[in-house]
Amino acid sequence: MNTENSVIKFIKEYGLLTIASLLMILSTWLFKYPNNFTFGGVNGISILLSKIIEVPASTLNLVMNIVLLVIGFVVLGKVFAGKTLYVTLLSTVGLSALDLIHPITEPITDEPVIELLFAVALPAVASAILFNMDASSGGTDIVAMLLKKYTTMEIGTAIFAVDIIISVSAFVVFDFATGLYSLTGLFAKTLIMDGAIENLNLCKYFTIITTNPKPICDFIHHELHRSATIYKAEGAYSHTEKNIVLVVLKRSQAVRLRRFIKDVEPTAFMMITNSSEIIGKGFRGFN
Repeated sequence: MNTENSVIKFIKEYGLLTIASLLMILSTWLFKYPNNFTFGGVNGISILLSKIIEVPASTLNLVMNIVLLVIGFVVLGKVFAGKTLYVTLLSTVGLSALDLIHPITEPITDEPVIELLFAVALPAVASAILFNMDASSGGTDIVAMLLKKYTTMEIGTAIFAVDIIISVSAFVVFDFATGLYSLTGLFAKTLIMDGAIENLNLCKYFTIITTNPKPICDFIHHELHRSATIYKAEGAYSHTEKNIVLVVLKRSQAVRLRRFIKDVEPTAFMMITNSSEIIGKGFRGFN
């Protein structure tokens, strides 16, 4: 049974990694390369260099990622293996293959704002999926891993600063409009990614005040397959004894519990709070 669960978990994990990689490939191939959008990272550098030395951006992207992969293997060892390697190889080779089979040299529409939206949203969601699974897309993430290992530098700040420099370079290498689009895309990607990460992890935290906690706890245990915490309390005005039930649930489970309490214990007092940082058994681990 454990082996079967491990196989299912493996398939789900690498299925999500594949979907995230495909989102990154499509956003770069369809929208970033044709419009010269540079949001930072290896993709941004390859777009800038492609204009300067007239080598396809996908080729430069492949070469730089291979170099970084080798450095990652040599310096980081096992820390680097697994998910990051899979995503990096899939996204890099896949992008090069698409660009070789059917290169897109001109924007696919005459609406750069719409293309910018897709160029921002697709990789932002993909990055959120990868981050949520403790994986990365390689590229400058490998540089971040190296900085984390050998320096005390704040990694997020350092990478964001580098990305801004790459985006600003679009003003010089291309034109003012492309530079503005690139900067706008960088900031929008950061905001969308933060929002996507929060929504992927969003849970509902229930604080339930009731005089009859048993049916509520039974429903939580037997129907929702979760546990809960109960402690005694006293009403400040009535001085009657109360029970407070604390439980954290996924959103679909929260809907079921709220409906159950409304039908079975309508006098219960509920406070429901959103939380995206739940760490512990049944949710996210510390690592």
